[in-house]
Amino acid sequence: MVKVNSRLLPVKAHFFFFMASMGPILPFTVVFGKQLGISEIVMGTVTAVLPLLFLVAKPAFGYLADYFQAQRKLLFMSLVCVMCGAHILLYFVPAAAVRPFSVRGLPCAEVLSCRGGSQGNGTLEGRPTPFNCSWKAGGAAESGLPLTPDQCRAVAASGTTLDGACRDEGLALDVQCEPVPEDPNYLYKTVTFWSFVLLMAVGSIGYNVANSISDAICFDVLGEGGEMGYGRQRVFGAIGFGLAALLAGYVIDLFSTDDSMKNYAPAFLLTLAFGLLDILTCIRLKLPKLPKSESIIGDVASLLQHRHIVVFLVFATFAGICDSFIIYFMFWYLEDLALATGAMAHVKLIEGLVIAAETLGGELIFFAYAGKLIERIGYEHCLSLSFLFYALRLGLISLATDPWWLLPTEFFLQGPSFALSYTTIVAYASAVAPPGTSATMQGLVAGMDDGFGYAVGSLAGGVLYRWFGGSWSFLLYAVLALFCAVAHSILHVFFLKVPSKPTADTCSSDYRVVPQAASDCATEKGSTATP
Repeated sequence: MVKVNSRLLPVKAHFFFFMASMGPILPFTVVFGKQLGISEIVMGTVTAVLPLLFLVAKPAFGYLADYFQAQRKLLFMSLVCVMCGAHILLYFVPAAAVRPFSVRGLPCAEVLSCRGGSQGNGTLEGRPTPFNCSWKAGGAAESGLPLTPDQCRAVAASGTTLDGACRDEGLALDVQCEPVPEDPNYLYKTVTFWSFVLLMAVGSIGYNVANSISDAICFDVLGEGGEMGYGRQRVFGAIGFGLAALLAGYVIDLFSTDDSMKNYAPAFLLTLAFGLLDILTCIRLKLPKLPKSESIIGDVASLLQHRHIVVFLVFATFAGICDSFIIYFMFWYLEDLALATGAMAHVKLIEGLVIAAETLGGELIFFAYAGKLIERIGYEHCLSLSFLFYALRLGLISLATDPWWLLPTEFFLQGPSFALSYTTIVAYASAVAPPGTSATMQGLVAGMDDGFGYAVGSLAGGVLYRWFGGSWSFLLYAVLALFCAVAHSILHVFFLKVPSKPTADTCSSDYRVVPQAASDCATEKGSTATP
């Protein structure tokens, strides 16, 4: 008979509903911006600036949660409300005047009709806007696909290429047209762009700060020495995120009548529903009383004098760099593959299935058993191992020629890459945090991982994607991950084998040693805990 710890049920429920509230929209935010007409480099810049805000916001809010311990639940619930509210308001961002569009199975009769009687450009708020249109031979012509007047003018103005391709009226083309306004920066002076950036910023900060405080609260409830039980709570978040993303992908495609302009309304409604359920769950969450640090900043700063902590923070940043490119550009790459293979009609379902494969496959297993693996081989080897799997995962994504190929890759490799590295990083941060500084320490580590690391990874990723395309960019990140795996292992095997003590007395109450160090503390040999 399985024994259920009722004390931990609210923590499990919170993780489930919290992550389920983000599953319907968080993975699709970047491609939602792409649908608004934002380019790879600009999106990479936006997603690089936002994590820099996380770098400041996470430790700051973590400090507030540690300092005002009696109000930490209210602070946390407020962040959840801001997070969900900002993401839901994205639905009301006005569409750009002229957007990219694609049409599958366009009858050549339509193309010839445009060339014959609808010459001219599209318009951008009354100004001429040329389009660059590309095409490839499609299947049978699909019925019910007449071009709108603006689309017809765009096709007509794209030159003789399309006209020359349609010498036979019975042929069909898959057409993709991108607007080229007179002012290439016009979109970034509009309400559309700045509304998207502002709401994405507020929602992303709310989510990332709430996520790190969630981890701190979980470790507080588990109690000192409970780091190995974290994954068994966090796995419910993976389940909620995967199921919600899969459901959202299906209903977005179901309610969308235009392949190039998806209807995200069902996703925003799901975010609202799960967000409300999370608030109700948090009301029932009972937080333990914790010792209060006399100097939160001083206690955390003292850890930075220890070389193992510095190495840990550096490689936590590299983990964020590797992970950020997948988070921000895997779906961008997937949609490029879908467009090239004629799978745009089901692209959101594919994206939902990919998220489900990630969370209900590898994440479920590795979140549940990461604690046992850490106990067996240690924090340092777990982090090196996760980099090795990041390299394999990124390399396999670079070889994909069809969006469906990403399903098995993500099913098998999301767990040993993301779930293992994430659990290792947050558990180590909890293990070394001095009493009364858990939220601050989680904020600092998360600020380096998905703050500074995400900023570097997404900015470089946007530039690389524009210069080299998706396949080569993923391959370059795979090389980076492999280098991190080798470098981290060499550092710990050859240079950090005999660690220095973080304080004059490693076993004092001012420094919480990790499980592997318990026997060393007992014999006064010092801590051997490493990331």
